[in-house]
Amino acid sequence: MSDFAGMEDLLRDFLQEAGDLLSDVDNKLVELERSPADRQLLNDIFRGFHTIKGGAGFLNAVELVKLCHLTENLFDKLRNAEMVLTPSLMDIIMAATQGVRQMFAEIGQGVQPRSAEAEILAALRSVLDGQAPGKPAETPETPARPSKPETLVTSPPAGGAQGGPDWHALHAAVSGSQVSRATSLTAVSPAGAPVAAPATPAVPAPNVESGEMRPHFPPEGRRATDKPGAVASGAVSGRRADERAANRETTIRVDTARLDQVLNLSGEIGLTKNRLTSLRADILAGRSDSETLQALDQAVSQLDLLVSDLQNSVMKTRMQPIGRLFQKYPRIARDLARQLGKDVELALLGEETEVDKTMIEDLADPLIHLIRNAVDHGVEAPDERVLAGKPEKSVVRLEARQEGDHIVLIVADDGRGMSAERIRAKAIEKNIISEEEANTLDDRQSLNLIFLPGFSTMSQASAVSGRGVGMDVVKTNIQKLNGSIEIRSEPGKGSVFIISLPLTLAILPVLLVLLGEQPFALPLSMVREILPIDHSAMQEVGGKETLVVRGEILPVIALSRLLGWPQVQQPEYGVLMQTAERSFILAVDNFAGRDDAVIKALDDFRPRGVAGVTTLSNGQIVLILDMKELLADLASNAERDTRGSHVRALELFA
Repeated sequence: MSDFAGMEDLLRDFLQEAGDLLSDVDNKLVELERSPADRQLLNDIFRGFHTIKGGAGFLNAVELVKLCHLTENLFDKLRNAEMVLTPSLMDIIMAATQGVRQMFAEIGQGVQPRSAEAEILAALRSVLDGQAPGKPAETPETPARPSKPETLVTSPPAGGAQGGPDWHALHAAVSGSQVSRATSLTAVSPAGAPVAAPATPAVPAPNVESGEMRPHFPPEGRRATDKPGAVASGAVSGRRADERAANRETTIRVDTARLDQVLNLSGEIGLTKNRLTSLRADILAGRSDSETLQALDQAVSQLDLLVSDLQNSVMKTRMQPIGRLFQKYPRIARDLARQLGKDVELALLGEETEVDKTMIEDLADPLIHLIRNAVDHGVEAPDERVLAGKPEKSVVRLEARQEGDHIVLIVADDGRGMSAERIRAKAIEKNIISEEEANTLDDRQSLNLIFLPGFSTMSQASAVSGRGVGMDVVKTNIQKLNGSIEIRSEPGKGSVFIISLPLTLAILPVLLVLLGEQPFALPLSMVREILPIDHSAMQEVGGKETLVVRGEILPVIALSRLLGWPQVQQPEYGVLMQTAERSFILAVDNFAGRDDAVIKALDDFRPRGVAGVTTLSNGQIVLILDMKELLADLASNAERDTRGSHVRALELFA
């Protein structure tokens, strides 16, 4: 049972408002470190902790009140010039804010927060007593876990094979009864021998008085980025995507002016509908004179305009300022720079730029990786910068702006930059590409090698980076958003990562191509040009058909081959397409034009190679193709063909 029963609405409002307030405090702390004598910042931070303490008091969260009260007293001394802000003191304050955030996570689980780390409380009290500040022990982002935790697994049926169906759970699901945890779960010891699970609650209430620090999260722990109020997964191990989906925010803040606009447009559409109903009655009554038909044409045109305006207005309700995402990055950059002994300032630009709500959470991981990469790899140490004639403080720029129907995000640093030659050499050393392949790459293609899985220029992995997975995550997540990423770098000057994203994921500009009489939709963002195919000019290179376009040899891939359909006729047209890794010509039979597709996701059943479906004006359903998956399947199917298998990603649609 929740410790906050009967206060659910108050709890939800508190977590929302206090979470925003704490994020604002984090940003102001980073600013305060650069301007320690700024009284306005000191007062704002003081009021932030005071407000959080007041809300926690309503919830009777005693430990949160205690931590906020100590921090509030500390800022009271700072703003009254009774104390001077030092780097060591700032470390204590940052540890306290991290403790407050962890308490928010516990409150979001419906339990009273445990006491803050003893080191943090002791450090705050000693500073308030006038002692010199000492660096507190680092606050762990996730609860400590044993080296060999017990794992909960489904109990196999008596006499059945290990890993068989859970008959207890199946019976409970069919009969509607509840199966006890002790009968449906067993604990596996480190040696692998199953033992009976204790019939104790999975999440015991923390004993604050005794100082017991048992985590109430699942055994795998909980990330610091998990949002307060999100329900932790009960599974012992799970995919990160599942965790993120469970922790997604399902609410959105909308300006009332935008809702008023939607309401007004809805009223106008209602009036136009009434006009059409009246005209329909006149036509059914036999009135088909030119005046009636002209009125009908005007009503239909007005309805078309109103529906278009309503669609745009509804889309705007999904748009959120990207500053809400940016505001957590200065603290991340500050902490990492201090850990690495660097002096880094994160400059934020374009925070008012609006992005589709569904994109904001999906952009969190790529931007974190790029910022950490800039601070760790891109920026030099202060002594190196002085020797290179640069200022000791480096600047990492995070910028957002709208360009036409796209959002552009930029992560730039003034660090050491990247050498295309060194990247090629490292890729050859790691056997990612051959020497022959490296010789064919230009500088732009060489820089893109850092997005390959497993690639890293570091000889040894550190706690921050060097495992070759971060940039792969960046590229993968950006492509999922139908976006692209470009690298510009100059050795000694710095690097710039440019991310281009569509304004919204709900509407996708597509090119409609025909395979026989069947239309398919290709994302227009990947299309570079359309050209006729001259079969007499096609040549085979390495057993593959190619065409030369402005001096560049490009492979020709028939759409029928990608889909596993029989080729009835020779394709007459080619679509020059470009992905992050390659350019190629997609051979098609004909075109049906361009359209702005309203994407309908296939949640229950999505074949590989299909991003979604849309409906044309004539009611025909069209598949929107996922070219990345189709090309990946083409490579794997080529290997299967050697063993006599002819399976294709979309063969079931043939």
